Amino acid sequence: MTKIAPSKPDTERMIRVDQAGEFGATRIYAGQLAVMGDRHPLSAEIAAMAAQEDGHHAKFNALMARRGVRPTALHPFWSAAGYVLGAGTALIGPKAAMACTAAVETEIDKHYSAQLDELAEGNADPELAEMIEEFREDEREHRDAALAAGAEQAPAYPLLSGAIRLGCRVAIKLAERV
Repeated sequence: MTKIAPSKPDTERMIRVDQAGEFGATRIYAGQLAVMGDRHPLSAEIAAMAAQEDGHHAKFNALMARRGVRPTALHPFWSAAGYVLGAGTALIGPKAAMACTAAVETEIDKHYSAQLDELAEGNADPELAEMIEEFREDEREHRDAALAAGAEQAPAYPLLSGAIRLGCRVAIKLAERV
């Protein structure tokens, strides 16, 4: 019986979608801060999360450049969509903005965990795995902070969270391919 070797993870796809996701996160926070400004006590926390996402985005940009990975063609769409999502949830209120963060980061945690599982087979790309693991921990902290700030008290939280999580899953699939 012939053993079939496990397929090698498509690290270019991973880098492309992760860079797009980190960019989208920067745009969500930019939209939230544009609406909330520095008037709300959560603004400083949102700005700190935005700064971490900027750092993640910069590291993925550098990795893409070093490895010659093309970005998603949907970059302009993610810019607008992320900003509108952030601003729209902030317009509903600070708890809705936190619901957005909790929903997005829940999906990103799942996404990064699946990627880490895929990379673990044969120690496929230690550099990428290390980045993803570090960023996943930051995303989990963002989710936990959003929940602690009352995300689940947002108006229509189950509907809002479910819609945002579905949108994230669709965005991930699109950015992997386009």
